[in-house]
Amino acid sequence: MTQETGGFAAFNLNPNILAAVIATGYEEPSAIQQQSIPIIMAGHDMIGQAQTGTGKTAAFALPILHCIDPAKREPQALILAPTRELALQVATAFETYAKQMPGVTVVAVYGGAPMGPQLKAIRNGAQIVVATPGRLCDHLRRDEKVLSTVNHLVLDEADEMLKLGFMDDLEVIFKALPATRQTVLFSATLPQSIRAIAERHLRDPQHVKIQTKTQTVTAIEQAHLLVHADQKTSAVLSLLEVEDFDALIMFVRTKQATLDLASALEAKGYKAAALNGDIAQNQRERVIDSLKDGRLDIVVATDVAARGLDVPRITHVFNVDMPYDPESYVHRIGRTGRAGREGRALLLVTPRERRMLQVIERVTGQKVAEVRLPDAQAVLDARIKKLTNSLSPLVADAESTHGDLLDRLTADIGCTPRALAAALLRKATNAQALTLAAIEKERPLVPNNAPRGDRPERTGDRPDRGDRERRAPVPLAEGRARCRTALGARDGIAAKNLLGAILNEGGLAREAIGRIQVRDSFSLVELPEDGLEKLLTKLKDTRVAGKQLKLRRYRED
Repeated sequence: MTQETGGFAAFNLNPNILAAVIATGYEEPSAIQQQSIPIIMAGHDMIGQAQTGTGKTAAFALPILHCIDPAKREPQALILAPTRELALQVATAFETYAKQMPGVTVVAVYGGAPMGPQLKAIRNGAQIVVATPGRLCDHLRRDEKVLSTVNHLVLDEADEMLKLGFMDDLEVIFKALPATRQTVLFSATLPQSIRAIAERHLRDPQHVKIQTKTQTVTAIEQAHLLVHADQKTSAVLSLLEVEDFDALIMFVRTKQATLDLASALEAKGYKAAALNGDIAQNQRERVIDSLKDGRLDIVVATDVAARGLDVPRITHVFNVDMPYDPESYVHRIGRTGRAGREGRALLLVTPRERRMLQVIERVTGQKVAEVRLPDAQAVLDARIKKLTNSLSPLVADAESTHGDLLDRLTADIGCTPRALAAALLRKATNAQALTLAAIEKERPLVPNNAPRGDRPERTGDRPDRGDRERRAPVPLAEGRARCRTALGARDGIAAKNLLGAILNEGGLAREAIGRIQVRDSFSLVELPEDGLEKLLTKLKDTRVAGKQLKLRRYRED
């Protein structure tokens, strides 16, 4: 099917939504999307039985966005999620699909963040509200009419909501909604408690059930590495140092990311190229041919661009960005391990993406083992091994062909053969770091919330509070600035509180915010350098735990 006659275009979605879907890399709807989207677009109530990872977020987000009226500045759709993490994930998905819909606003409502900005966003006309039940009930106690204009309700992972004890909260929310609303319920299982909710609150619901098949990829060695989003390029470069690959394909989510990462790899001397939907077919074919015959070793691609890619020499797949669903993951790593050959697949996982990793493991029926970033010794050993392999074939007849030249050069320069050999090595390696100390400076930092085994061990006694307050901040990533607030642990502040406040008030994507370090009497937050002053002005009146945030640029001199 072409995009004009099939795929997501067959649903007759708003063209702006369709363009955003195509930009994400989706090409064909999943089973749950294929069945659910027409039902929801037609206005029917629905019960969908599907596991996480089957594409169900898009199954309700796309038709609901299609029905949203951007001209009406009022809540029109409410999506309930059992946890803060899922609420943020769903809100991000809505924002992605609504990128080309001017006037459409999404607000995430969850505990651990200030209530004022959330209620303000709803009253200011956010059309899409994604909320956890408990926090939404808090808002209803302040303003019982806040949901009076909602005409689409989605309960995502309803069985999880009941397990977490939200039954009473759900009933409060149902009563606050118009009786004429459309209600869609998604649940992995349908116990009697869920059926009872459906009988009371859904009108003649249509049923959709998707059986997730276990997909196996036994011929491929799989592993994952925990990293921060802004450390991915550094992590990729470190992994390439130690991985023994012939050809490799890296998957990212966006067209721009293919260009950025391919450029970074080329700058480090790798034979790499980008492959995305904007590349003409004849150029795409040249890239693939170059990968086949060895003129290229690495291709950085989006999912759509890599459809049908079959290059026998691909030994490795790097999932630099997490795929949108397990099916995409299986498709991606299937680019290696072809025809019974061995293959290796590495997945970079940010702390927020651990849940999707668990879904992938469940769907594939395989454990994706955790690996650590190669240490400086491993990188040094790998670099010396490559140097040894490149020089070994040249040694056999080198003395007979270049011995006299060596004698003349040492005499003319006035140095020993050892000094001359060292100089030639420096030139041959382009001054590449070949000491442990130099390599340590190149390595990205381990995520703050990585498992303890991934962090350096403490040496000596634990510092007292004063030492902890004075310890130096971790190095900044390029393009970020460090800001300071006088709020800290003694004020009852946690990193999640600061994150929620900045996301809500600053209008930033989660990936734009770097490390958040909460100390006893203050906290440090990494924010984008570009537009920082405007952002700080925007955050001027923000309150966290009832106290003013008062973020200021942190001077480290």
